[in-house]
Amino acid sequence: MSENTPTNPANVSKLYASGEKGCISAPHYAAAESGRSVLAEGGTAIEAMVAAAATIAVVYPHMNGLGGDAFWLIKRKGEEPIVISGCGRAAERATVNYYRDRSYAELPVRGPDAALLVPGAISSWKLALDLVPEARRLPLERLLRDATDHAINGCPVSRSLSRTLDIFGPELSTIDGFEQVFLPDGRVPVEGELYRQPALGTTLRRLAAEGLDSFYRGPIAETHAHFLEKAGSPLGLGDFQSYTAEYTKPLSIAVSAGTLYNTPPPTQGLASLLILAIFDRLGVRSDDGSSYIHHLVEATKRAFAVRNAKLGDSDSMEVNASALLAPHLITEAAASIDATRAAPWPGPSQLGGTIWMGAADSEGAVVSFIQSLFWEFGSGLTCPETGIVFENRGAGFSLAQGPNQLAPRKRPVHTLNPGLAELNDGRVLAYGTMGGDGQPQTQAALFTRYVLFGRTLADAISQPRWLLGKTWGNSSLSLKLEGRFSAEIENQLNTLGHNTERVPDYSEMMGHAGAVVMHPSGQLEGASDPRSDGAAIAC
Repeated sequence: MSENTPTNPANVSKLYASGEKGCISAPHYAAAESGRSVLAEGGTAIEAMVAAAATIAVVYPHMNGLGGDAFWLIKRKGEEPIVISGCGRAAERATVNYYRDRSYAELPVRGPDAALLVPGAISSWKLALDLVPEARRLPLERLLRDATDHAINGCPVSRSLSRTLDIFGPELSTIDGFEQVFLPDGRVPVEGELYRQPALGTTLRRLAAEGLDSFYRGPIAETHAHFLEKAGSPLGLGDFQSYTAEYTKPLSIAVSAGTLYNTPPPTQGLASLLILAIFDRLGVRSDDGSSYIHHLVEATKRAFAVRNAKLGDSDSMEVNASALLAPHLITEAAASIDATRAAPWPGPSQLGGTIWMGAADSEGAVVSFIQSLFWEFGSGLTCPETGIVFENRGAGFSLAQGPNQLAPRKRPVHTLNPGLAELNDGRVLAYGTMGGDGQPQTQAALFTRYVLFGRTLADAISQPRWLLGKTWGNSSLSLKLEGRFSAEIENQLNTLGHNTERVPDYSEMMGHAGAVVMHPSGQLEGASDPRSDGAAIAC
């Protein structure tokens, strides 16, 4: 398959859906179908998302997993939006001296020492399900059924998974458990080949029988603690036993089209809101041409400068994140943008392997959800007995002094940030993507094209995109443009001072975006990205 075609051209007809009972968007068709089946049975958007989250962890294990983190942004009818933070906390033994004593100048990204956070995803699932009245809640076994089946009986290997294993398999196969779980035949599976993860399937069955909390305070936690200690990770049983995800309030900001919501620190939700708020002040009237890209890129630079200087665990930040969204600061940032010249790139950049999914139901609930291991396959450290690979999100900490300095039980800066908007016309939009530094940029492109410039939801996602800085699959700092942009636009951007670089059309480095919309009429619609293996499905 050419790099210049969508990753799933056979699924082009599945990239948009509309219905009234429920709708879900996911970057893998199997996950979307898991969510749809729950909605069709009368389940809520929250329950559908748990089912989809479990399935995507099985069929897209390079992007996310049970050993990673997750964040929810949920809007229910008549209620204020709520955030569930499944952000892992650092092990009690994970101190600056612990890593300095091991001769690390910066935190490692692979291996046992990189597995320093308690995975928060499963605890976030539990808190989400706790919002559904127990009397009407579907059994956990039902919600995990598809994921369990895909793990035990197999699911066709996606192009994205096969490609990622081909690139990173040699490096990761030297880390405990990885080859046994992900390369059981000592080779990279080809696209379409049936891929089984029996140990993970057994773990999912145990979670269904013992409850999600058993991951932290039960036999599964004990298994992981023993494995991690033997492998040399700083994580211990006490770290798991003391962990729980948290309910919190989203950050929000009013713009001309409505109110935007995103997740608070330690996520970069602040940056996503800043980009759109700054752009809203710039008076750009069309998404055609170089001016649109230039102004969004310049807004991105201002937002990232704030993020890089101020963001950390909210318990350690010197300023409240909401204060950084003050109107006078937005006005000053917008005024600093030169329509005729690009500003320097603030750096550094963040990479990331992640999934975003959205769901809505007929009762008025809309869910924006994101789940991640950070880098492809996270730390690579994989427990053969459970089939779970542990994230490396702890590499987001710094060993230097500042709001993001490593400390026990602390949360690192996160690229993860699911977006949600309540628009003035009554629509509720859930949107997001994977892609490290690309997440806020793609959110901005999707939102402005759909909300401000009137494109259809599917068109807003499939239109050619750009990316400033590093992201999943690429480490250069240029302004990357997909091939469908005209030479005229590229030349104009270069004249403005941007250092451009061409990348293939429908490139995965541009993220796997998605969106779900609830209309005032009750109509639900969703769209998925042709750059992914995904789908939007409604019922």
